[in-house]
Amino acid sequence: MSPFLLLAIAALWVYLLWVLRRAELHAWRFLWGSMGLFILMMVGVRPWLTRPLARYVCAIAGVAGRLTGAFTAYFKYGILYIPAAESSVTLQVDFECSGVIEIMAFFSLLAFFNVYRTSEKVLVGLLGFAYIMVCNALRITLICWSVHLLGVEAYYIMHTFVGRIVFYLLSVWLYFYVFTKPQVVQMKVGRFSYELPKNNS
Repeated sequence: MSPFLLLAIAALWVYLLWVLRRAELHAWRFLWGSMGLFILMMVGVRPWLTRPLARYVCAIAGVAGRLTGAFTAYFKYGILYIPAAESSVTLQVDFECSGVIEIMAFFSLLAFFNVYRTSEKVLVGLLGFAYIMVCNALRITLICWSVHLLGVEAYYIMHTFVGRIVFYLLSVWLYFYVFTKPQVVQMKVGRFSYELPKNNS
């Protein structure tokens, strides 16, 4: 996509955000804003971030590999070397395994989630970024350990099913504490509130 076209789309996105804000259509602004920001980041930012993120995920996973001796990480190339029982395996952390999609989806939702103040969004964003990176590295580590212990045959099951299930379960925990719980705590119906009663003593 040409830079001019990307800029034109971004300008249209910002204009419609302004219109939705003036109309006080908060739910539509959240949907339009988060989806638009995600698409713009995927087009404009993803190509620059994928490789560095893949390298850092590889490096984080490599700590566990180094401690256990199960595999070795090569940060510069984003490659993991796994000595297995019958043969050795080399895995490259690519676009899918870098976590860039999950990180950008999280940032896009957080940017238009009005429960937090701006300073809180920055802090939650940084913590969420670190959490997603560690969870993704844990998924890669589980795959590497399984290949090391069980052989190359375990790769498909661990990568396609088990690793993804573990990663998405951990992501659900993050989304609950970042998005669901704060909103539920602030809900009030009549005199009923989810907030804990203050101790007047």
